[in-house]
Amino acid sequence: MKRQAHLIGSVGLEDAETVFTTTAEIIGDCCSRLPDGETGQRGYWIRWQQQTFDGCDDLAVESVNVKIPGFKDTVERPFYKIKDGINPLAIDLGELGYGQEAVTSYALFSRLQDEGKIPDHMRFQASIASPMALLCGFVMAEDRLRLEPAINAAMARDMETLQSQVPSEKLAVQWDICYEIVGADGGPPIPYDDHVAGTATRTADLCGLVKDGVECGIHLCYGDPGHQHIIEPESLATSVAFANAICAASPRQIDFIHMPVPRGREDDEYFKPLEGLNLPAETRLILGLVHHTDGTDGGRRRMATADRHVKTYDIATECGFGRRDPATIPDLLKIHRDLCV
Repeated sequence: MKRQAHLIGSVGLEDAETVFTTTAEIIGDCCSRLPDGETGQRGYWIRWQQQTFDGCDDLAVESVNVKIPGFKDTVERPFYKIKDGINPLAIDLGELGYGQEAVTSYALFSRLQDEGKIPDHMRFQASIASPMALLCGFVMAEDRLRLEPAINAAMARDMETLQSQVPSEKLAVQWDICYEIVGADGGPPIPYDDHVAGTATRTADLCGLVKDGVECGIHLCYGDPGHQHIIEPESLATSVAFANAICAASPRQIDFIHMPVPRGREDDEYFKPLEGLNLPAETRLILGLVHHTDGTDGGRRRMATADRHVKTYDIATECGFGRRDPATIPDLLKIHRDLCV
């Protein structure tokens, strides 16, 4: 298969129909799966999940000031804790909403495909944050592992909703792994010490929820608040370690794994860890080396360095681009297309 373009998830256009038709028109011949762009309430990754925690009577909320990269001042955010006397194993969070959102978007995707506006070969992609992201993003540190079983159960319900209503041959599921890899590289802590092994086990459990016939992929992410990583990766070493461990632990085939490449990294030192990548033959590597600010030329420079350390790979941006100027998105998609030639 020739080089493919991959879209991470968020696309900052008006609505899902605009995302589907715009992306299909520009990169439909070099892309095998399309997300719905995470428009509307899902526009800032996991922020919309506050509704899940607000809706649980077993949790109490506190306001916490947090520092976000790319922003001058701290931001007040709600964090939740388990109320005194509540058994964590009895907490029921219902469904998180990822499943139903995807079912709604797939109905639109399917109609547009029937109308010939989306190529027949394309799958609908559901990009879903890991349970650990929700725990680290919304739960007080001391209660994260205590609430983990409830989050996992809710995610399993979402996956059942999604896969019961979207045909397997038309579906791709991407797990977003962010807090885990950032924590491993010295960022905000996650609630377990064995960063690689602990994350691999948890991610393997998530992959086990994905049915045979559905594509399953991993997005390794250093975040994008204020168009800046939460922590800047020194090289692809941590991404490679995570990718190798997740593939080894997964009970099913991993179809693709995405790794970020910062705009300023065209050096061999950044890409050299790819020589230790041990992916199964069927797993496609995706390098997030596309940047709007230096266009096709910059992408080709990074690809020239990557070519010295890995044989084949697809291309993408570092992260989703749901919070960028919508006017720049057609040009950004054209850069993807041009780099696939």
